[in-house]
Parts: sequence; structure tokens; C-alpha cells
Amino acid sequence: MLFWYRHTRSHTSDHEPEEPVDLSLRTVLKYRGALWIQLASMQDSGMYICMLRNMTSCVKISVRLEVFPPNSLCNDTLQHKISVPIQSNYTLRCPNLQHLPSNTYNVTWYYECRSNIINSYMMEVHGDEVVIYQMLTMYAGLYTCVVHYQSNGHTFHYSHGINVKAVSSKGPKQPKILNPAVGETNTVTVGKKADFVCRAFLPYLDDEQGQVWWSINNKTLEELSDSRYTSPAFRVLLNYHDDLTVERVLNVSQFNADDLSKEFRCYVHNSQGIASRAITLTEEVYIPSVELGCGLGVTLALALLLFVLYRVFWLEVHLLYRSWFGTDERDTDDKEYDVYISYARNTEEEEFVMTTLRHVLESEFGYTVCIFDRDSLPGGTVTEETLQFVSRSRRLLVILSACSAFRDGQALLEFRAGVAAMLHGASVKLVLIQFKSGNKDTTKHTSKTHTCVKELQRARIALAVVRWEGEKSTPLTSHFWKRLRLQLPVRTSVHATTNHTEHNQTAKHTHNTKQQSPETAELMMETIQHS
Repeated sequence: MLFWYRHTRSHTSDHEPEEPVDLSLRTVLKYRGALWIQLASMQDSGMYICMLRNMTSCVKISVRLEVFPPNSLCNDTLQHKISVPIQSNYTLRCPNLQHLPSNTYNVTWYYECRSNIINSYMMEVHGDEVVIYQMLTMYAGLYTCVVHYQSNGHTFHYSHGINVKAVSSKGPKQPKILNPAVGETNTVTVGKKADFVCRAFLPYLDDEQGQVWWSINNKTLEELSDSRYTSPAFRVLLNYHDDLTVERVLNVSQFNADDLSKEFRCYVHNSQGIASRAITLTEEVYIPSVELGCGLGVTLALALLLFVLYRVFWLEVHLLYRSWFGTDERDTDDKEYDVYISYARNTEEEEFVMTTLRHVLESEFGYTVCIFDRDSLPGGTVTEETLQFVSRSRRLLVILSACSAFRDGQALLEFRAGVAAMLHGASVKLVLIQFKSGNKDTTKHTSKTHTCVKELQRARIALAVVRWEGEKSTPLTSHFWKRLRLQLPVRTSVHATTNHTEHNQTAKHTHNTKQQSPETAELMMETIQHS
């Protein structure tokens, strides 16, 4: 016999009294093995006991009933969840139809509580059931069946929700390791942080979630208890119908040299199998990229700075280099004068030479200067003495202004003597000073001077051209005097010759001069005559 009882209190123990369910109430109906409470109220909540008894034994089972206020047909608490593999077929049946106290009933199906289910070639309502011929993602969701039935002359209804979830189709369910790949090498730096990534595939299994973990020398992190190793729970990268692609990272806060010899292995496991793979480690060779970058940057900046300084102060740099490393020509030749000055007489050039140029070269820079009008002896032959003076000088300084030097006989003789000495291999170097005329017709004189200078430069006769710019060139720190000093002989701070040596050189110079004067004069005169 089957009997129904109910505990008298909502929270009961096994020792609390039980009362038979009053079947005389019109809201309670016992039909076969089912107890129907029709139009349930909040007071019907509680513990119900089903007892099956015969002459020799007794079996009972407890069922808790919870009654909720009416909300809608889609009450979350009344849902039954099922999983249907993709591409498979499945039939949805409304529960408890076999226990209805009446054979007169009808069933209505709803999808997502919005509308009746629309039949299609892959799914249709067939009688009291919903037949899914081929499960697709679009068919997942909440299905609700509403049953209307007759009992004791009244019409009742109940609803039941079925939450359908689309899962991956049937197939191999063994887990797989995607990363680290076979043959992949992880580069680590000793003393720095290292992160190792384990990426795995966990196929769907009913009511089961796979596991992913790391081991070091076949020991889990819990067994090692080393604070340097941490591994947060895996995170899901991809979920395709509950087939999961997951990732779990092993963090090593400070990688030691001893860790290079350890085995770091990733494991993945579910009820269908287990897989593992170890990572291959290689030590990264430290390249001081930051230091190299900074060093290169500083080098380039310094080079740029030096280039700019050289472009701005190139004259000062050359003069400084000459004063440190230059060779004093007084130690290498037997010349008597450093500079021979050639200029046009009775012109502005003569005033410039006598008042400015001669004074600065002799008094300020310490050069020995030869000026024919000042240093020649009376009664001598002008041509011969001019040739001797030029040949005994290291530089021939020619003052040019609108080619005036070539209209003066003495200046022309001096210029031709210097050119002849250069052409015949003598150590006389020609330096031009382009003197700007102070006359009113400045443009005309300047143009003629430029023409003369260009012709001399084209013939490669002049060693250099230095331009006088009037008041701007007067200070000794002006570019004019610095450029001129670059073309004149080097003067070192300490002259490495003794008085005895100087006396011998002077004697030798006098002898050579007497011996070579006729020959030199003959050569230069020949040049002048042919000119």
C-alpha cells in the first residue's frame, strides 16, 4: 500500500510527528503513485513523505515542496537543464504527463517565453513533444511546456521549463597541450623574472571540468612551497560549445642559475586521459643595449658638438694644433726672413703695410719681415737685391688692390721673382692679401681686384688669399690675422736651437747666398725677361 504523510513543522527531524495527508481536501488528489496539489498555496510548502508498506516491510522517501509566488511561465527555479551535442537529434518531453489524473489534456510549447515554437525542417512540435532533428546553436535556450488538464470538473494547468544547452559533438575527449610546442625553446635571463605559458585544450564532458597545473622536477608548487614560484588559476581563452582552450602561467619572480637544470612540466587532465609536456630552456646572452644606445648617442652628440665647434672655431683649432705639433721652419731651412712684403708704392697699400701690417707681424707675432725700401742698401743693383731678398724669404706677401701691384715696376719685379722661385722649386710660398680700396669708386676697384685674384688662383700660383675688411679686420682677434697666421711660418713657444747653431746656420746661409746668388739671379731674370 502507498501512503502520503506530511511533517507538522516546516523544519523537522526524524523524530517529529508525521500526519497523513488529508485526501478529502478538494485541492489534494492522489492518483496512482502521484500526489497532486492543485492550486497550491504558500501554506502547502513543507516536507512530504511517501511510504510503501506491505505485510513484512516498509519503505519511505521524503520530498520537500517549495511554493513560490506566481511570476511568469519562465521561472528560473523550475528549470531543468539538459545538454545536447551539436549535430545530434533530441526529443524534449514535458515531465509528469504519465502521472496526470486525467487523460484529457493538451500541451503548449514556448521558446524563450516569447512565442510559440515555429516548425522548421530541423525542429518541429510533434504532439506533446518537441523533436530536434539536428541540434544547432540557434536552438539552444529555454523551452517551456504548459499543460492544461481536467480534474473533478475543473481545468488546471502547470508549466515546466527546460533549459537546452548546445555542447560539442561526440568525439575524442582526451585533453591536449597546445603550448609549449614540441621543440620550442624558452629564453630566460638569470636574475630576472620569467613567465612560462601552458595552453591546453579541454573538451566538453558532462558535469566535469578538466585540470591544468605545473610541476617542477615532478613536484607540484604546493609540494615545493617556494615563494618564487606562483601559478594563478587558469583562464579561459576560447569557449566553443564548452570545448575550452585554457591558459595557465607559471611565474618565476627571480630565475636562478640552478633553475636551468630543473624540469618545468605542464600537465592537463580529465577523466578521459592525461597529457604533459616539458619546456626547453636556454639562457639569454645579456646584450647591454641600453648602455650601447646611450654610449652611441653620447658619441654621436659629442661628434656633432665637435663638428659644430670645428666649423665655428676652425681657425683657432688650426692655430692651436700648429702651436703644439707644428715644426718651426727656422730649424729646417737656412732662410733669413720669414716674410717679404710686396706692394705698390705711393698708394694706400704702402700706408697699410707701413702702419699696420709690418708693425703687427714684427711686434705682435715676432716674424722677421723684409721690406725692400727699408732693408736694401744704397748703391746696390735693384734687380739683384730684390731676387736675393725674395730667395732668402719663406713667404712672399703680395698686397693687391685693383691690380695696382702689377702697375708698379718694383712690385711687379718682386711678384715675378716669387713666381719664378716657386716654379724652379725654391721654398718660397706666395700669399695674397686682397686689400679693399678706400676710394669712392669702391665697386669698380673691388671688381678688378677680384679678377686679378681669380686669375692667380686659377693658375695655382698663390698659396692662399686673405682678405682685408677694413675696420672689421683691425683687432688682432679678427679672422684676417688668424687666416694670415695660418699661411705664415710656424712659431713655437720654445725654439730648439742654440746660439751656436744659429751662428753656424747664419754662416752657412751667407756662404750659400754668395754661392747661389748669381745662379738664382740668372734664373729669375730669365723668367722675368720671358714674362
